[in-house]
Order: sequence, then structure tokens, then C-alpha cells
Amino acid sequence: MAKAEAFQDLALTTPRRSQELWRWLYSEIRAAILDGRLKRGSRLPSERSLAKQYGLARGTVTAAFDQLRAEGYASSEIGSGTFVASGLPEDGMVARRVRRGPALPKSRAGLSARGRMMVDGVLLLPPSQSIGKAFRNYEPAIDLFPMNLWARIAGRVLRRAPRTLYAQGNAAGFEPLRRAIAEYLGAARGVKCDAGQVIVTSGAQQALDLTARLLLEPGDSAWVEDPCYPGAIFTLRAAGANIVPIPVDQEGLNLVAAPRAAGPVKLVYTTPANQFPLGVTLSLDRRLALLRTAVNAGAWIVEDEYDAEYRYFGRPVAALHSLDRSGSVIYIGTFTKMLFNALRLGFVVVPSRLVDAFVAARSFVDRHPPTLDQAILAEFILEGHFGHHVRCMRQIYGERMNALKEAADRHLKGAVDVVRAASGMRTIAWVKTPSSDIEIAERARSLGLDLTALSQFTIRYPQQPALILGFAGCTPAELRRGVSVLASVENR
Repeated sequence: MAKAEAFQDLALTTPRRSQELWRWLYSEIRAAILDGRLKRGSRLPSERSLAKQYGLARGTVTAAFDQLRAEGYASSEIGSGTFVASGLPEDGMVARRVRRGPALPKSRAGLSARGRMMVDGVLLLPPSQSIGKAFRNYEPAIDLFPMNLWARIAGRVLRRAPRTLYAQGNAAGFEPLRRAIAEYLGAARGVKCDAGQVIVTSGAQQALDLTARLLLEPGDSAWVEDPCYPGAIFTLRAAGANIVPIPVDQEGLNLVAAPRAAGPVKLVYTTPANQFPLGVTLSLDRRLALLRTAVNAGAWIVEDEYDAEYRYFGRPVAALHSLDRSGSVIYIGTFTKMLFNALRLGFVVVPSRLVDAFVAARSFVDRHPPTLDQAILAEFILEGHFGHHVRCMRQIYGERMNALKEAADRHLKGAVDVVRAASGMRTIAWVKTPSSDIEIAERARSLGLDLTALSQFTIRYPQQPALILGFAGCTPAELRRGVSVLASVENR
């Protein structure tokens, strides 16, 4: 039988004052095994002798040996003692080196046609290195989100969560959250639906992707607003749709101007409450006309509402879905704009006849949305915090809009006309000089502003040059600084 290794040569470190002694001894012996100071198959000293050598309680050594055996670093033989294992846990975690194969020509495999459509022209948002930058239009007031409250709810949910909440989730989403969403939509947006029609998604973008892939055949005509949210265009194109731009005026989507040669429509994408990016509201007459067009054509309407709750003056406008009695409207919403960007949770409300298909497709994409995040959000809504936060932000965003408008009227008069937004988190600033909006936006970005040109969102029908200015995520001081920088750009 092999003799026990001499521990005098192992150079064990001194335990830290706060460190449990058994854990210290376990870590030291494990390290000695892994770096080869204790050879595989060698016998360890007896618990009694090791305790005497280091002045430890016998139970301390026993606890360390038990942990080594439990993790597979040591094994015991009755009457023979404890030995370093011949096979260590790390052995199965390190890939064996393989000899290089014969030289081969470079692979000619490439993207599919659909893959090329998915990546062609897509604008990737960079990860945020800061928040509250003027005039970022996709960011809410993250600095004002009640992080401590969210953390307390998260802690409570995690402490009380049954083990089933850590297991396989529901592809349609966490049932309490779906009920909370259905109740909120009915009260706030006039959307009549039950929890069974609500499918929780990873943000509005995934809801758009599921909708396009399930409802469109390659070559189908999809009518979109012009100008339009780019994420919708990219998604529809990736599904093989024939994109048909429809102009937008002060009453929203103008179906009268739809091209006659466009062919039968299969899907219409619209942002009726707060058109992106112009900010106009689709009039009642045009809403009714759009519903009639969809029914007559056997087409779907995709209603994308991302910040409709933020209305600063005028009467609130109910969702287009509230007028639909035909089951033609698919309603999409997101919590990203309402709470914070990192919360990748959205939803889609579908007619009952589509529920099974959407749930199956949702499962195919990534099985189910993250259950624990959904449970936290459900509590946040059901306890009334979501409604309270929206009401607070509506007031604060209105104040920030006023601060932007006042600063712009003072410093940009004659060069840029900033519209006082009726709703939403961004507004339009019409350029009054001969300068191109794209040129102004590029110069402004070089000076640290985060804004875009309206021209970047048009497809076929040109608009007057304009800039898109976000105000919700910026403090009044940052908005005034942004206006000052923008004024310097215009004066160049």
C-alpha cells in the first residue's frame, strides 16, 4: 500500500480570519491534487494525524475529507484509508487534443436567401455605455425607475417561489402575468381579450417576428407606413414579404394613396396611437376604413403600441383593437419602453383561432419566456406599481417635453421647429434651413448627441427634412445642453 504523502512539503497557506477551517483545508488539499503536489492514487494522512499536525479539531478534518469524497477528488477504502482519486472531476471537462486533419479547401457554405434578407441593412443598437443622453429616442427614464422597489419584489418572489417556478415554463407565458396584462389592456387601452389570447414574448420585436413568419407566405404584400419603424420592415422582408409603402399625413396612414398596382394585401403594419416616427394619430374615419379594407381583403392588421399610455394633451385614443369585431387585428405591446430596456418582455394579443399556432411557434423559438422575470413583473403590475409608474412618467415626460420645446424655441428659432408632442417619448423637429437632415444628424452625433434623421425612416415617399428627438430619458438640463449643441451645429 502506498505511503501517505508528507504534508510538510505542500506549503499550505494560512487560513483567513473569516474563513471556515474545514473549507480552508478542503481548498488546500484540492489545490494540491489539481496541481500535482498530491499524486493520483496516493494515500492521504489519517484524519487523526492530520488534525494533530495542524492543530485542528477532528471534526474539521472529517468535514474537509467528506467534501473531497463528495466531489470526487478522494475515495476511501475500509481498513486502508483515504486516497486521491485516480480520475478527477476536471478530467471530463477538458477536451482532448486531436491531431490536425488533412488540409482542405476553404468552405463555400454561406447564408441562405432568407439569412441574407435578415441581415441586409439591419441597424444594430449598440449596448448602452451611459443613460440619459440627448436625444436618444428609444430609452425611457431609467434614472427614475424604482429600482429598490423592483429589487424588493424580486427578492420576495425568489424567496417564496415554489420549485416549479424554476422548472419548464409555459410557452404562452406565466399565467398570472397574462391575466394582469389582459386586465390592464382592457382598462387602459379598451382592448377586450382574455388571458388565453395573450402570448408573452421577448419584447415587441419577437412578437413581430412570430407574426410575420406565421401569417405571411413569400411574395405576400405587406403594407407599411412610410416613414416606418425599421424593425418592422426588416422582419417582414425576412419573412419574404413584398413591402408596399403607404404614405402618412396628419391623419395617419392614408389608404386612399395606396398604389393600385400593389396587388392584394395580406398584412398591414401600423402604429395608430402614436405613429413612428411622425407622432400623428390615426383618425377614426381611417381606422374604420382600415378595418373594412382588412375584412374585404382577408388581411391581417398588426397594431404596434409601444408608448400610447403617454399622452400629454387631448382626449386619450383607444386602441384600434377596441373597434375590431372581425378578429382581424393582432395587438403588440412591450414593457421595454414603459419600464426599462433590459427587461426583454413584451406580448402579443391574437384572435382565439390563432392562439395554438402562436404558442407552438413561441415554443419553437426559445421554449418559453424567462419565468422568474415574468413572476416579478406580474407582482409589480398586480400590486399597482406599474400603473403608478406610468402615471408618474406621464407627468414627468410632459415636463421634459415642455423643457425641450422652450429651449428649442429660444435657441433654434428659424433653423429648427420642434413640435410639441401630443404623446410618446420623442418628437419631430422640422429643419427650416437648406441643410440635409442626415448631414445635421451626422454632425450632431460627432458632438455627442444621439439623434436620427427622418430621412432614414422613409421608404418611397419623401418628407420635409426633420430630426427625431427623444426627450423621455433625458433630464431637462441634458435636453437644454442638447439644444445648445444642436444650435452650434446649425450655426456652422
